Amino acid sequence: MAKILVALSGGVDSSVAAAILLKQGHSVLGATMQTGYGDACEAAGEVCRYLGIEHFVLDARELFKKKVIDEFITAYLHGQTPNPCVNCNKFVKFPAFWPLLNELKCDYFATGHYLQKITENGRYILVKARDNTKDQSYFLYCLGQDILEKCLFPLGDMTKSEVRRLAAEWNLPTASRSDSQDICFIEGDYRDFLATNLTTPLQGGEICNQQGKVIGHHRGLAYYTVGQRKGLGMALGYPAFVQKLDTQANRVIVGCAEDLFSIEAQLSDCNYLPFDELTEPLRVEVKIRYRFAPVGCVVYPTGKKSARLVFDKKQRAVTPGQSAVFYWGDKLIGGGIIVDAS
Repeated sequence: MAKILVALSGGVDSSVAAAILLKQGHSVLGATMQTGYGDACEAAGEVCRYLGIEHFVLDARELFKKKVIDEFITAYLHGQTPNPCVNCNKFVKFPAFWPLLNELKCDYFATGHYLQKITENGRYILVKARDNTKDQSYFLYCLGQDILEKCLFPLGDMTKSEVRRLAAEWNLPTASRSDSQDICFIEGDYRDFLATNLTTPLQGGEICNQQGKVIGHHRGLAYYTVGQRKGLGMALGYPAFVQKLDTQANRVIVGCAEDLFSIEAQLSDCNYLPFDELTEPLRVEVKIRYRFAPVGCVVYPTGKKSARLVFDKKQRAVTPGQSAVFYWGDKLIGGGIIVDAS
């Protein structure tokens, strides 16, 4: 049997993951990141006491602020709509636990994510969870092979209802705990969070149509995102949507619904699982947001870590800052950050 470090978030999913591994006879240790938000450490500690396992708390507040909070704010200031969960997995959650994993001489690192891992041609590949409504592979495309080698995902072949049932059956302290919100450090509107955490006031500017005509004024680019309709404060006689955020001119560009569609997108920070680098065009399906359905496209390499996506059909609101994640069926191939669309 193996010695396994389990990342405990204080929620039902990671609690059941730890309990499953324990019941399988493994030596299990629990660990939780202290980010400065929520009560994860207290809730996870209660789970560890109930399961009779050791609990380690990592002070990740400084790293979390630098790599997640500050990057979140910076992205909005530069006209992007970030995905903080991707940043957290890449720069905080998995890297932060690795020194402890080695210090405790653990064989594996387990989480409560809903996805599966397989080995193919000597590479570690992630596969969508059996419960498609809970699949979290989208958020983990950025992990390297060295990290994936040690990872276990005990819930990958389970549904959420099965996890809840086991939590109740085993009387886990988190059995009735509600699921966490999408962004752990924000309650309510992200704009309120920005207003509270910005060190300097946002600069307002012009709202223009596609012809460059000034038709209104905005409160600051960070308060807007591609595809937004509400909150523009204008009556134009037709539905207007944010089409682009021009950071050079500090302008919000608006257009009609049909102006939101793009046939291609430019990507940066690309990572691939079946191979280290894309060297020729690759046909895949891509999700341009977590909740979006996959659509067909071709990925063209433009550099070691950059690529160009050409969609089979125009896609609505392809948003800079979001992740474009590639699949072959249920297999996760990789992904990158959208930097532009046209």
